[in-house]
Amino acid sequence: MTATPFHDLDAYLALPRIGGLALSPDGTRLATIVSTLDPTATRYVNAVWELDPEGERPAHRVTRSAKGESGIAYAPSNDLYFLSSRPDPDAKESDETAALWVVPAVGGEARSVLARPGGIDGVRVAASSGDVFVTAGLLPSADQAADPEARDAELRGLRKDKKVAAILHTSSPVRFWDHDLGPATPHLFALTTATPDAPTSPPSGGTPDARATLRDLTPGVGAELTNAEVFVAPDGSFALTTRTLSGPHGAHSEAVTRIDADGTRRDLLSPDATTGYTAGPISPDGTRAVVQVERVGTPQRPPSWVPHVLDLATGELTPLASGWDRWCTPLAWLPDGSGVLVHADSDGRSPLFVLDASGAAQRQLTTDDAAYADAAISPDGATVYAVRSSYRFPAEIVRIDMATGATTRLLNPVERPELPGRLAEIETTAADGQRIRAWLALPSQEDATHPAPLALWIHGGPLSSWNAWSWRWNPWNMVARGYAVLLPDPALSTGYGEDFIQRGWGAWGEAPFTDLMSITDAAEARDDIAGDKTVAMGGSFGGYMANWIAGHTDRFAAIVTHASLWALDQFGPTTDAPFFWGQEMTPDMMAANSPHHSVERITTPMLVIHGDRDYRVPIGEGLRLWWELLSASGLPAGEDGTSPHRFLYFPNENHWVLSPQHAKVWYEVVLGFVDEHVRGIRAVLPDTLG
Repeated sequence: MTATPFHDLDAYLALPRIGGLALSPDGTRLATIVSTLDPTATRYVNAVWELDPEGERPAHRVTRSAKGESGIAYAPSNDLYFLSSRPDPDAKESDETAALWVVPAVGGEARSVLARPGGIDGVRVAASSGDVFVTAGLLPSADQAADPEARDAELRGLRKDKKVAAILHTSSPVRFWDHDLGPATPHLFALTTATPDAPTSPPSGGTPDARATLRDLTPGVGAELTNAEVFVAPDGSFALTTRTLSGPHGAHSEAVTRIDADGTRRDLLSPDATTGYTAGPISPDGTRAVVQVERVGTPQRPPSWVPHVLDLATGELTPLASGWDRWCTPLAWLPDGSGVLVHADSDGRSPLFVLDASGAAQRQLTTDDAAYADAAISPDGATVYAVRSSYRFPAEIVRIDMATGATTRLLNPVERPELPGRLAEIETTAADGQRIRAWLALPSQEDATHPAPLALWIHGGPLSSWNAWSWRWNPWNMVARGYAVLLPDPALSTGYGEDFIQRGWGAWGEAPFTDLMSITDAAEARDDIAGDKTVAMGGSFGGYMANWIAGHTDRFAAIVTHASLWALDQFGPTTDAPFFWGQEMTPDMMAANSPHHSVERITTPMLVIHGDRDYRVPIGEGLRLWWELLSASGLPAGEDGTSPHRFLYFPNENHWVLSPQHAKVWYEVVLGFVDEHVRGIRAVLPDTLG
């Protein structure tokens, strides 16, 4: 067959990638971010592109810089704001932190609006007034200073000059994903100008006011806005956000907080031991908002999130789509305020739905085999623009007819890559009678006379689903080398109802394991699958399952475990979110479901992969797994200290492997290890490993 980008890892890494979406308030301009490989092939650089919402004109590039851009947002004037650490040609000096920039609607060069030593994390623009709000970090000692920004700059300079990185904490968490939390804490600021009557948003084609400053709307908030999303009212008079409150024994709970433009703050919804709240989009008239009401999980029952409409005047909550057995993410209000657009995992897809604001009904808008993400609605309510992907194509921008659900691919900055195979869907029945389904990616040239070896891929989460394109775990790279890849959704997966999650809640080694074995049996029974040459692979929770599989069956030729949980009692207190782990697992549950208790039964060669900057599943899990494979497994190190097991270690990668050349090494090592144990081909290691 014709070679595709998936037959060559360099070509695969060079494929441009789309992410994010912004629509101007008048619906005439549409922007996205395109990531491309830099000339050294060692990093991706983001650029802003604009697409024609009507789908008639080709997309065109708006920004170009070595540092790249992010955080796009349109003003009512159609000026386009973004964040970038590019040098400011008008500044005496620049640092590496992100500053706020704007591209005037009439065209011309991007111009700096505001820079600060601590950088800017996000930008929000009020849809009708054009008021600009930013989120940014402020050091705690600067919070109550007479001039917080000046004091913050002074303290940052002191820490830099003295080479001090120490952080003093009084509560948990202390880190998130791959970075330390603190000492700066997130604040919400309003952008102001030196001239009281001057517009906050510079006039189209005008020069942003070089004297623009920030007004702190959240003094004294501490770390309560960490990772919180901010929603701004169309008229700019207030914003809503989620505050995370610390409680006894390291507990966390979430409140919905209103922040007025004058800095007044008050909680609209306060949590208790069983219920939390998360802020969502504000209605076009500013009188209502969508909020998620969380039923806090316990070891006996999983959490749930149910969207409600909050009346901002009365505090009344109206459930949306009562009895709908899906977890959804609110995306946008319909312009007339009659409903809310959401997406939700559903049966291996993630369609768009419209929920009636009265709670009376829900309507599925899209029906294709795809997952939808960022979405915006045209001012007339007739059209939705969204990011769509599936296992047949990576992320792309589409236009959707609100009346019919008809979906049209716009003229995107990136073309779809040719795939090296075909996608099928299979299902089976578990031991308890539950339907289990999966995607199956197959080589196009394989048939019953040339069956393909099978790779079982287990998703992370575990509250997740295989339904959207992934650049990190992409099955087509294996398919291009003759493997079939099975992508199942076992117990704990989203998109099949709460009972499906309950089957595996707090019992990871039970229904999730037997579901995976059942769907693997179904795949291996196909004529186009070589059922005696199967490998198992997974990352995060998928890595946990790979470890569990290794200790509970010898049916697989090899196992790849990435960023995996090994000793659950060790993992729980060391993850970046120990409180949430405690909501699911008791000590007895951890003991019953921990893979490390079965290490002596492991006789399958394993490839262990872990990044040192993984704070979600700390490196201690990988190190302990590696040592116990060598010292205590049923396939230990030999007399010379060597072993059929392998450990691929990334000192500066996180839970994912993001660096392009590290991703190439990942695929090369994984494919080599699998080939060695499935096809008997001696693995050839990449030169970059030395």
